Amino acid sequence: MKMLNMGGRIGAAATAMALILQPVAAAAQQAAPVRIDVQANRTGATIEPDIFGQFAEHLGTGIYGGVWVGKDSPIPNVRGIRTDVLQALKAIKVPNVRWPGGCFADEYHWREGIGPKRVERVNASWGGVIEPNTFGTHEFMDFVDQLGAETFLSVNVGSGTVQEAADWMEYLTTDKPTTLQKERAANGHPAPYKIKYLGLGNENWGCGGAMSNDHYVEEMKQFAHYSRNLNPDQNHAVPPVGGAQSHPNAMKRVAVGWDSGNSDYTESVMKAWKSKVWSWDIEGVSLHGYTIPNNWEKKGPSVGFGEDEYAKGIKATLAMKEWIAKQSAIMDRYDPEKKLGLYVDEWGIWVDPNPGSNPGFLQQQNTLRDAVIAALNLNIFARNADRVRGTNIAQMVNVLQAMILTDGPKMLLTPTYHVYHMYVPFQGAKVVPVSFEAGTYTHGGITLPRVDAIAARGTDGKLYLSLTNVDANKPARITAAVPGARRATGQVLTGPAVDTHNSFDNPNRIAPKPFSGRVSGGQLTFDLPAKSVAVVEVQ
Repeated sequence: MKMLNMGGRIGAAATAMALILQPVAAAAQQAAPVRIDVQANRTGATIEPDIFGQFAEHLGTGIYGGVWVGKDSPIPNVRGIRTDVLQALKAIKVPNVRWPGGCFADEYHWREGIGPKRVERVNASWGGVIEPNTFGTHEFMDFVDQLGAETFLSVNVGSGTVQEAADWMEYLTTDKPTTLQKERAANGHPAPYKIKYLGLGNENWGCGGAMSNDHYVEEMKQFAHYSRNLNPDQNHAVPPVGGAQSHPNAMKRVAVGWDSGNSDYTESVMKAWKSKVWSWDIEGVSLHGYTIPNNWEKKGPSVGFGEDEYAKGIKATLAMKEWIAKQSAIMDRYDPEKKLGLYVDEWGIWVDPNPGSNPGFLQQQNTLRDAVIAALNLNIFARNADRVRGTNIAQMVNVLQAMILTDGPKMLLTPTYHVYHMYVPFQGAKVVPVSFEAGTYTHGGITLPRVDAIAARGTDGKLYLSLTNVDANKPARITAAVPGARRATGQVLTGPAVDTHNSFDNPNRIAPKPFSGRVSGGQLTFDLPAKSVAVVEVQ
């Protein structure tokens, strides 16, 4: 698609940026520069590709219309999966997709979504609409296969049973000629599927059954034991002695943890794990944390807002730093060797639904503010990569902080999508230490760090910098000391207003543009526009 041609990988020629940023350069000279010290000869933890994971729930048009259009649709598709969306997602190298929810997961019964006869139900969690179950297990697995992504399934702990989860896993993963394997083969897939992640429930402190932390732990132990992955490529033996992690490709089970720092689930889960017996295990604990600019009752608009709402949103999103620190501290007490990962498998900005839309569809616009918020969170995750092993932004298409918006045959890429595309070089990269004085951006009674930055050594051996200017009004001059640097080129994302967004009438209003720094004696100088995100390759 034409709109996917965004200048190629970081490092494309950037000569046009000199003219584009002349006004920025003049203004930046009047402000004190921010100095970044980059320890380019050192590396730390790996930024796992799964930190850039996605989330697709049966919610609004996230699946139906967003991913699935059906085999007979005039919209181009491959076996019902719309081609334009698939190609856009492939361009950002989606590492894994979490499905079927979300709250929907704890009312989902997998048997209703396989075979020629599907069960139609009311989606009581989201919008009260009919869930046709047309997009079920095989359709999802086909989608991630076409995408080249890993699978992150959430099993139904809320309204389901241990037996139901065990049967689903056998249906998906066994290579033995059992009744369930034969049923899977009859439905079109004789070979076993690979499952990388298995979420043991979802928000069981809330929509997943309102369970106490102690009650959830007892349920979780059973699901962890009986939800066996039988794929021989993921297990040497069943049950494996000492737990499923005896195989290097073993499925990772993720238990439910904190809700934005307000639940004691993590403490109870980690305490149980520390004293566990051989028959059950987990490999991770989740954290859900949303950016709410105001409050849950009145979150604020997704477009048509000014600097007040912008500053509130940035302040709210920076709470992620505290949530990760608190949860990591609990995990460190029980797991100082960091054997278990922290999975932020739901995060993103959540604001009021678009006027006139079904409020249960969680449909919202995506603006430059969302792009800045995405960059700030990805930076937080990268700085905590020794514990944070994966995250899943909510959600992939048409819901909350989406990568992509669709309307029938139309499709557009959001500012958040563009940040993910710019950050592709950070997938699998190793953190490079940086230090800087962020300065301050103040609006009304809110004072925030003015700039943010991370650095990493990519899998290609190259050094990459991400630079974010939070200030809604003023450009920032940034100097970075990188001995031996000869040039720094990449892309920058910005716009005329904090609520600048793409529309179906103007799908490329906000998109990355070439960007470069000046180099002198191993020092890089960047003139970063107000409210912007840049990623550069340093050579």
